[in-house]
Amino acid sequence: MDTAFTRTFASFKVRNFRLFYLGQSISLCGTWMQTVALSWLVLQMTHSGTQLGLVLAAQFLPILLFGVWGGVIADRFDKRHILYCTQTAAGLFALALGLLVVGHHIQLWEVYVLAACLGTATAIDNPTRQTFVIEMVGPEYLRNAVTLNSTLVNVARIVGPSIGGVLIATTGVGECFLFNAASYVAVLIALKAMRQSELRPARTQPRQPGQIKAGFRYVMGEPVLRATLLMMFIIGTFAYEFPVILPLFATITLHGSATTYSAMTACMGIGAVCGGLYTAGRGVVGIGVLVRVAAMFGFGLLLLSLAPGRLGAYIILVLVGALSVLFISLGNATLQLTSRPEMRGRVLSLWFIAFAGTTPVGGPIIGLIADHTNPRIGLATGAIATLLAAYLGMLVGKSHGRVKETD
Repeated sequence: MDTAFTRTFASFKVRNFRLFYLGQSISLCGTWMQTVALSWLVLQMTHSGTQLGLVLAAQFLPILLFGVWGGVIADRFDKRHILYCTQTAAGLFALALGLLVVGHHIQLWEVYVLAACLGTATAIDNPTRQTFVIEMVGPEYLRNAVTLNSTLVNVARIVGPSIGGVLIATTGVGECFLFNAASYVAVLIALKAMRQSELRPARTQPRQPGQIKAGFRYVMGEPVLRATLLMMFIIGTFAYEFPVILPLFATITLHGSATTYSAMTACMGIGAVCGGLYTAGRGVVGIGVLVRVAAMFGFGLLLLSLAPGRLGAYIILVLVGALSVLFISLGNATLQLTSRPEMRGRVLSLWFIAFAGTTPVGGPIIGLIADHTNPRIGLATGAIATLLAAYLGMLVGKSHGRVKETD
């Protein structure tokens, strides 16, 4: 029987995806605990929004520099084997960071180095993990699986920071890094338990010169891909800098603490879960709906920048979280359903560069703006950039229709 519930969770019919989802649910809670802990650790050590932006830049600079190579690797090798390597490496880096903090040996330069190491692993892991989804579920469940994955990220955004906030307040930030290191074991177990015969691997591409240039040429020749990536580049640079702006907004603007920051992150997560479950049952994605969501996201950020107090900020963050996950999941599904299979890894690597690889540019800029004016101006900068991106996407949307889900 086709009900709203079965449509929302359609991709759970696939055993391999259920295993993957379970492993990710544990690992992502650890990742969000580490995100909160890293921001708080840097603020404790430096009391500087600029330094916080620079540390996050160190983490995401490898994505900007090597992200496209990560897409090439995803297109050339078995994705399941790549994930074994990247998940193990990320776990070891988190373990090293946790041991240094717990042992009271951590120095700022070590934070920079380990953040860069984590970013390098992520540059390869993310395009591989994103394109691995279609190999598990096939095109018929892709949009649903992508949306549920995005929803999971935001469930973890609620659970992870909540646990992280308690640990920071009671034991310290180091335990958050250690928990994250242990959480990667769940992903490795899930990958091991998958049935290879039920995967639908794309044909791996042989090594040949010009693969990166070919990826860029392909994207530039496809208007919908080009417009989607341009929107994400602008929004990713100036709006998705929440690890930089929210701690500053919580402490400076709202005069709060680590608990306030964790609550703000959790409110975003609640909204994102609601937005993700809403869009999981819908069957159409594409540039038109992406533009509308981007415009609403921009107005939501503008409202947040004007929030008079904590309660107002918490309420608006629920809305911002919902629109945030809507934009990410719709953009990701649009790219995957529009891209040719042999180009999908490179296209998704550009998407991730636009989303996270722009942090080395946007993070310090937003941190600097917040330091020299106030965090409200930093949020408003992201809002204006998002509205500009929606306008640019609209220009393309006038001449290109919606991309429908593959049946």
